[in-house]
Amino acid sequence: MRILRALSAVLLAMLFLLAMNACTTSNPFSSSIVPTPRPMFNGDQAYQHVLAQVGFGARPTGSDASRKTGDYIINQLKSFGWQVETQEFDYMGVKARNIIGKQGRGAIVILGAHYDTRRQADNDPDPAQRRQPVMGADDGASGVAVLLELARTLDVPKTQREIWLAFFDAEDDGRLDGWDWIIGSTRLADSLTVTPTAMILLDMIGDADQQLYWDNNSNQTLNESIWQVAASIGYTQTFIPQYKWTMIDDHIPFARHGIPAIDLIDFDYPYWHTTHDTADKVSPISLERIGRTLTAWLERTTKEIAP
Repeated sequence: MRILRALSAVLLAMLFLLAMNACTTSNPFSSSIVPTPRPMFNGDQAYQHVLAQVGFGARPTGSDASRKTGDYIINQLKSFGWQVETQEFDYMGVKARNIIGKQGRGAIVILGAHYDTRRQADNDPDPAQRRQPVMGADDGASGVAVLLELARTLDVPKTQREIWLAFFDAEDDGRLDGWDWIIGSTRLADSLTVTPTAMILLDMIGDADQQLYWDNNSNQTLNESIWQVAASIGYTQTFIPQYKWTMIDDHIPFARHGIPAIDLIDFDYPYWHTTHDTADKVSPISLERIGRTLTAWLERTTKEIAP
């Protein structure tokens, strides 16, 4: 009799719990938390970062505007939950600073862009303007803008990698007053104590008339891999799988260390190193193509890239 009573009590308790669970499940006001979906890369959001940088004015290395731009980058990265490191250095008596945002675990992939702008518009069609600074809306700000929007939207754990977002200083004053090119990226590449599996550079990628060809100084396997992903999304008109340029750019120091590196660059940009490189020349749609291609590539490809 005692055993029957005990079993009855157990059955009643189980029925009560099942009933409570059914009520909770069917209750539209239950406190169950639904995960917030990850936002997609948005070209308009990225374009706001272009406007923010241009709002500081021309941003040559060592200037007050350059320092403010660097601080802006750091604050944005931190607000999106990235660990931030800086690499301070002097070059030609001028203070410079690389900025690196890090997140995730696994094989390292570096996505990079330079944030300095050229001190003189020596390619301007008007000789009277060639001593003026370059605003650098595309040549500098566009790549930075894509990286910052990736910082907000990229699902890093899904990539199964450790992602570095690298912002290089002192890239763009080569041939001026004894300066060389790609100083900041060289400092970072030479200081590496680990070996990334890939380095992808974004430079001048915001032109409304976007045309992205392969660079002869870029890794062929990595080029093909990213262009194939772009084609699968439908970007065949802008990602053109043909060699056209041979660039000395921020990917070169990493390639010298044996790291597969490429330069995503639209060097057909007609306002390069002129006073006309302004925000109205940059298209949010072009920024979005780059951001969504890189997102898809990082999520689809294997975590080890070994050309």
